Amino acid sequence: MKKLLLTAVVAASSLSLAAPWKIDSSHSGANFGVKHLQISTVNGTLGTVSGTVDIDEKDVTKSKVDASIDVKDLNTKEPKRDDHLRSPDFFDVAKFPTATFKSTRFEKGAGNKVKVTGDLTMHGVTKSVTLDGELSGEVTNPWGGKVRAFSGTTTINRKDFGLGWNKTLEAGGLLVGEEVKVDIETELNPVAPAAAPAAAPAKK
Repeated sequence: MKKLLLTAVVAASSLSLAAPWKIDSSHSGANFGVKHLQISTVNGTLGTVSGTVDIDEKDVTKSKVDASIDVKDLNTKEPKRDDHLRSPDFFDVAKFPTATFKSTRFEKGAGNKVKVTGDLTMHGVTKSVTLDGELSGEVTNPWGGKVRAFSGTTTINRKDFGLGWNKTLEAGGLLVGEEVKVDIETELNPVAPAAAPAAAPAKK
């Protein structure tokens, strides 16, 4: 019995090391860049980034990311191009309004550097991608709240996710590059622990 209780205590303490942090959507964003005419880069932003990052302070490799990105609110500062990107030629936001990322592996690097591998689901297709990232330590904002940050960058081939529209240039090559660089910047706020249930009134 004592051995069983000890095992339960150890398991409970190990679980408590992973602290949940919520992505602060108002201070977070996802940017992308893709080659145009093979000579310049068109940059844009995606919509709201939300989700959680569970950070294990003792062993960062046990941390997890679960994030969602609103694709329908993408913006490249050109309305006609944005409408085309939202159409079935590209993201088809009427069917697939969001992209999600769920981590499957965390790797510790030098200092605050990390590599985060996970399943990226976009346009109804799921592929494994790896983010070269950085996980900051805690700071205190002017209102006394704890804040930290997670950032990551990766390059994907849009054709892997079924975003294959293109045009061939007269001189050869493609109008729109196939490789897309994605940068994610997030601020994180600690998730308050759930309140303990109120004790039942004592029987008289």
